[in-house]
Amino acid sequence: MTTRPVSLFINPTAGRGRAGRRMARIKEIFVQAGIEFELRESQAVGDLENQVHAEVCNGAEQIVIAGGDGSIHEAVNGIMRSDRHAKLGVIPSGTGNDFAKACAIPLDWQLASELLANRLATGTASRRVDVGKMNDRYFANGAGVGFDAKVTRVARSYRWPIGDLVYLLAIFRCMVDGITTPFVDITTDELQWHGPLTLANISNGPFIGGMFHIAPMAKNSDGQLELLIAGPVSRLRIISLLPKLIRGQHMDEEEISHASVRHVSIEATTLMPSHLDGEVGALAKSFELEILPGALDLL
Repeated sequence: MTTRPVSLFINPTAGRGRAGRRMARIKEIFVQAGIEFELRESQAVGDLENQVHAEVCNGAEQIVIAGGDGSIHEAVNGIMRSDRHAKLGVIPSGTGNDFAKACAIPLDWQLASELLANRLATGTASRRVDVGKMNDRYFANGAGVGFDAKVTRVARSYRWPIGDLVYLLAIFRCMVDGITTPFVDITTDELQWHGPLTLANISNGPFIGGMFHIAPMAKNSDGQLELLIAGPVSRLRIISLLPKLIRGQHMDEEEISHASVRHVSIEATTLMPSHLDGEVGALAKSFELEILPGALDLL
C-alpha cells in the first residue's frame, strides 16, 4: 500500500444524491481494509476537477472517485491537466455509469468499493486505458456533436429520480422542437463526410446515456475511437431506431456511417452543441478530436 494516503473524492450529488448517502459505508469499507485515505467532497460543478488537479500537482498518486460519469470526467481532466502521474479508482455512483461499464467495474457500488479497497491494500497492478481529447478538454468515455448533445443538455435539466429513463424522456422532448441537420465537414483518414447530419458520436466506450449501446465494438484500451455518424432522419425514424440503439443493433442501418479512427476533424457551418462524457460544452463550429492511447492508469 502507498505511504501517501489515498485521495478519496465523493460527489454527494451524483446519482441524484445516491453517492452522498453511500459515503459512510464507503469510508467504513476502506477503514476495514486498512486503507489510509483523505476524504474530499466536491461543492459545485468544476470543483472536483480543480481539487483533483491540486492534489495531483501536490504529489497525490492514487485518486478514488465515488460518483458518476460527470465526476469521472472532472477527475480525468484534473489528472491530465497536471502533467503528472496519478492512478484513478472508480466507485460507480451515478445515473448512467457508462465509464464503469466500459471498464468492467461492478455497478454494485458496495462490491466495487470492496474490490477496489482490496486492490489498494494488496498493491494490485493498475491497467492502462485510453483517453480522448476534444479541442482543449479530455474525455474518458465519449463525445458527441449534434442531436445527442442537445438531448444531453435537456436530460441534465431534469431532476426526477428515474435513472436512465431521463435520457429517453429527453429524446422525446427534443423531437418536439424538431431535428436540425446542419451542414458539416468531417475529416478522418478512414472516412470523409460532407453534408447534413443529425449527429456525430465519437466513442471511447460502448455506452452513452446509461442505456444506449451506441458503439458495440468500442474498447477503451485499443488505441482508437469509434466514429458514428447519423445522417438526416425524421422523428418517426428516430422512434424506430431507438430499440436498435438500446440493443446495439443499429450499425447496419442505412443512415449510419462508422469508422475506427485516431483523429477526427469536424467543421460546421453553424454553431453546434457538443458534450464530453455527458457534460455539455459551449456551442462551437470547430471540433478537433484525438485518442491518447494508454494515457490513464486505472486502479
